[in-house]
Parts: sequence; C-alpha cells; structure tokens
Amino acid sequence: MSRFGCVLVEHFDAAAVERCEPALRECSLAILSPSMDSPNVGREGAPTADKKRAPTADKTGAPTAKMMMVLEANAEAREQGVRPGMTEPEARARCPMLVTRPWVEEYVVAARHALLEAALAVSPRIEDGGAGLVYVDTVGLERLIGDPPSIGRRLVHQARAIGLTARVGLAVSRTGARVAAASASAPVTVIPPGRERAGLAKAPLAVLDLAPDLAATLARWGVRTLGELAALPREGLATRLGPAGLRAHDLALGLDHDPFRPWTPPPFWEEAQGLEWGIDSLGVLALVLETVLERLCQRLAAVALAADALEVRLGLASGGHHARDVSLAYPMGEVKPMLGLLVLDLEAHPPQAPVTRVAVSAHPIRTQAGQGGLWQPPAPAPRDLVSVLARLAALVGADNLGSPTLVDSHRSDAFTMLAFSPPTESEPPDRRWRGRSLRQDPPAPGDQASALADTRDPPGEREHRLALRRIRPARRVDVGTAGERPAHVDARRVVACAGPWRASGEWWDTEAWARDEWDVVLGDGALCRLVRDRLTGHWFLDGLYD
Repeated sequence: MSRFGCVLVEHFDAAAVERCEPALRECSLAILSPSMDSPNVGREGAPTADKKRAPTADKTGAPTAKMMMVLEANAEAREQGVRPGMTEPEARARCPMLVTRPWVEEYVVAARHALLEAALAVSPRIEDGGAGLVYVDTVGLERLIGDPPSIGRRLVHQARAIGLTARVGLAVSRTGARVAAASASAPVTVIPPGRERAGLAKAPLAVLDLAPDLAATLARWGVRTLGELAALPREGLATRLGPAGLRAHDLALGLDHDPFRPWTPPPFWEEAQGLEWGIDSLGVLALVLETVLERLCQRLAAVALAADALEVRLGLASGGHHARDVSLAYPMGEVKPMLGLLVLDLEAHPPQAPVTRVAVSAHPIRTQAGQGGLWQPPAPAPRDLVSVLARLAALVGADNLGSPTLVDSHRSDAFTMLAFSPPTESEPPDRRWRGRSLRQDPPAPGDQASALADTRDPPGEREHRLALRRIRPARRVDVGTAGERPAHVDARRVVACAGPWRASGEWWDTEAWARDEWDVVLGDGALCRLVRDRLTGHWFLDGLYD
C-alpha cells in the first residue's frame, strides 16, 4: 500500500531568517513587509525589497512612508499575541521585546531548497508542496530505514541538520500526512492504514487551505472540523458547491486525486546574504562569506555531497555585480579551505565598489570513497592540497600552475598544462611480480640480474649505453661550421660529429618548427648534443652524454 510522509516547517519565513541568524531562535521574532498597497509588493503578496519603509507620494506630491506590516511571526512572538497582518506598532505594543527583520527573498528560497534537498537524501521521490512543505514517497524505505516512526525521525534529523525544525506526519495519502503533521505537537505522527478518517476528524478546517469564499460558506454552515465536513452528504455538496465542494470533501476523507509531481534538484546550490550597508573591507567581507559557506556546507553534508566548483557573486553599491568562478582541485565540503580560496581570489580580483549582497553557489557532486594504493605515498589532505595550490596560483598565476601532459606532436618536449588533479592510481615498481603471489619468495640476486639482462639486447649484441642529460631550457651556444657540419662550439674544437637528424612539423600553423640534431665530441672529451633551429639559424646545447 502506498504511503507518504509530509515534512512541515511552521512559520517558514521566520524559520528561514532564524536559519541565517541562529541566535534569533530564543527571541520573539516578526518578519516585516510593506503594506499591501505598496508598489514594492510582488506576486502572492511577497515584498520585493528588504527596506523598512517603502517611499510613496501623496496627492500633493510630498513623499510619504508606508506602514510596515507583520508578514510572519515565530512561536515565541505568537505566544505574546503577535499575529500576521498586524502593524509594527501594534505588534510592539503586545510584545515590547519584539525583534523584527525585513522579508528577504534569498533567505526563503535558500531555506526552501535546503529542505527539499534534505528530504531528497531520505527518499528519491519527493514533491514540493510550497514554502516549508515537502511530500515524501516512502515506499520501499522500510527495508532501508525501518518502520514508519524511524522514517519520520530520519526526516526530522535531516531537517535539523540544515538548521530547520520540522514536524513529520505519515499516512496513506498526502493530505492525511499533512494534516497529521500540522495538527499534532509531536515531532513524528503516524496514522495507521484504514484510520485516516478517524485520524483527521478532529483537525480544524483551516488546515486544508481552502479558498476564502468556500471556507466562509462552510463556516456559515457551522462546519469547523474535517470530521464535520466529511459527514456532509456528498450529493448535497455537489449541488450547492460544485467541484470545489467535492474536492474539499475528498480532502476531509484523506483522499488524493492530484498526481504526484516529483521534484528535481537544480544543478547549482546557492546561499545568499543581504547586507544593510556596503562593505569595503576584505576582512569584514570574509566574515560574511564564512557565514554563507557554513550554511552551504551544511546542506552538502546533510546529503553526503561535495562541491567541485564555486561561484561568488557580489552585489555592489554602484548597482553592478562582481562575479568570480573558483575551481576546486579536489571536491570538498569544508568551510575553511573554501573560504581561503575565495579570499585569495578576491585579493587578486577585488570588487570596484562596496559590497551590498553576497551569493555563493556550488556545483554538487557525489564523491566515492576508495582505498589508497599500496605502491604510492599517502596523499596530502584535500584541504591542505587545495590551499597550497591556491597560494601558488596567487604567486605565479593560474595559467602557470597545473600538471604537464604530453601532446600528440613530433616536437621535442611538446606539452600542455592541465588543471592539477591528484593521482588516482599507480602501478608497482616491478611489473614482473604483478601476477605473482605475495607469499612467493623473491628471486636471488643473481637470478634477478639474469632476468633483467634477458630484457635487453641479446648476449652477442650487448654494448655500453650512454645516458643523455637534457638541458632545460636549452642553452644558446656559438657554433662555427665547416660547410654545414659544426667545427667549433664556444671556441672548443669539434673532434668528431654525427648527423644531422632532421625533424619538422606543424608547417601549416604559426607554431611551425624545424631543427637539425648533431652529436659531437669536443676537444676536451665532452660528448654533447647540438640543435640547430633551421628557421632562425640559432644553435643550442640540448644535452650532455654521461
């Protein structure tokens, strides 16, 4: 039988602010917004500005100020009589110790996404029911987590991990789960199958969020609870109230007819912080960044993810924006190394005006734990490695830091620089023993020498081999020639020479190259390799033979 869970966070606008300022949880908090006739009120009555006054003009053209209204209040403020819709002076008269904060869209959006992501860590199928409301499909979770109360406690724990206090209801239908979460005081409430109507009967009618005209009609009929609505004759409701009345009757019975709409997480997660005044000090800005990163890392840790890229977007007092992309050499979810990277990048690329808003977004990925290799030294801690790379990039430049990689070219020493990433695998120093048992005894010294000799030339063709020590960068030398053959190298006579060995490539590009290589013996006994650049005519000392 299908079963659903509902994660409910009451007074969500206030809870979103408390998530950004945890100290406010112990205070009586009210969220303020301009009055409804203010031009700064957007869709669904949500204000679009976070200022405490919305300036307008009266009939004479003189500027006036709109009265601030209470948009939401937390539980402590409601105990003192503060309710949404009150003016700010009225709310302060009821609660002199009231703490007020403006409504900030970024706080609500970030908290809403964080709650959805926390529920997604428990079940792969969730539905966004609105601000502070998430429906969870719990089918199959009993095998992974346990009975329904255990699933509910897991959801409560996930919400607490991101800084939100939630109540969870579980029932056969989404409506039953939502009513159970809204009407009960316990953190987890379970309605057993077949008891939906009895479990919803005492809940007030307001939990259904009916249309105002329908709710007013039912109130005139004396309907106050879901049990009273469910007891009404269905035919009479259809005649008098139409489809809206039938839908309300189904909800009172705990029946869902709307399809389940799974929620898909966005590719980037963002946390933002609005500022009451402009910041022009990097030290103060670092404190704000740390607060934002703490909330972002809490969301990543709650779902066992890490970030592999960061983007910081600063709103400036001049009206513009300052955006920076910071690549991470190693996926991480720790605040301190992320903060160090952002501060180093902003030191090299400071904003051109005071900062009034901070937003940090991360690209989340799932990291896989693995055992380190037996033939390689232990890798440094990711936070230390990333910090060192960031400091090196600040010293030498990001373009001069990375891992060299050979390119497909005949040019000597042709390579390119890629972003550094730590090695994932390494092979044993002696491949010959890869397939052998670890208990097998190693060969005797004589046998090992014989085995190495067998991999080289046959016994009749063995000869002395020389090692060429390359000089990088190649040193410019003055070479005198007899015809095309080198005769003197920096005033030293050439006794013997071999060559040239010619190579060229990329004639179709501006990076075309052509060179002649010579092996020469000098009068003092030195054996070296010379290179002549055929495009410029310059000679270089490329290496010395041992």
